[in-house]
Amino acid sequence: MIIPEFLKENNTIAVTAPSDGNKKPIDYIRLENASLNMKKHNLNVIETPDVRTSFMGRSADKEVRAKELMEVWQNDHVKAVISAKGGDFLMEMLPYVDFDVIKNNPKWYQGFSDNTGLTFLITTLCDIVSVYSSNFNDFAMSKWHNALENNLSVLMGNDVVQNSFDMYQDGFIDYETGDESYSEDKPVRWNIVSGSESVDLQGRFIGGCLDVLLNLCGTRFDKVSDYISRYREDGSIWYLETFSLGSEDLERGLWQLKEAGWFDNAKGFIFGRPAFFNTTTDTSFD
Repeated sequence: MIIPEFLKENNTIAVTAPSDGNKKPIDYIRLENASLNMKKHNLNVIETPDVRTSFMGRSADKEVRAKELMEVWQNDHVKAVISAKGGDFLMEMLPYVDFDVIKNNPKWYQGFSDNTGLTFLITTLCDIVSVYSSNFNDFAMSKWHNALENNLSVLMGNDVVQNSFDMYQDGFIDYETGDESYSEDKPVRWNIVSGSESVDLQGRFIGGCLDVLLNLCGTRFDKVSDYISRYREDGSIWYLETFSLGSEDLERGLWQLKEAGWFDNAKGFIFGRPAFFNTTTDTSFD
């Protein structure tokens, strides 16, 4: 697997919006604060034209979003690309992405949620390591959470041991100043559904937002079987989280991916907390 060149001081990060873009004044403040914080770490930041636009849940037309991504990807000064936002419609721009260009010009791509459409495909189609982590505005915090410190440390090539945190933020918050940290209001709880007291897993980490993965399954972009075959000796550890899927959707979705062969040679699964959870059959997330 291709590991992109790690970031160094004075390197450039590009912020682009393949899904939705920023549209509120507080979003612009957070974007500026995040850029300033990166500069404090001696990293330069550039934005594509539609990072600060949003219409009907999209930063721009699908062809434009793909064009802006490809432009920064082919910019030799850009060493990492971080998504501005999540959303719902990233998949629209995938037919216009040149994955051969991406494969031949390895660099870091980072984002989460709807950005699964790129993080997952860049890894499974192009064999390039990607980062399923914070979108750019999270770096606006005046005092970075340890998760962000570790995030940048990984991009800069440092070894990081990621331990579980004690608390987490449950849901979205309304920003007032634009430099707030996470509002950690609930204790972290691990539930080992196999019944074991502890779990020891080794394998290649792959996954993302299940809502998006189900959109990709069975399309021309689905080359998961090839990826699994390449790394059969290592096996896969799947990390999965959901946005709007209910418990019944989750069960059906996991069945679909299993029957499609995605979980062949899986070593284990790590499920994140669902963003919006509901059930009509009294079925629990656990």
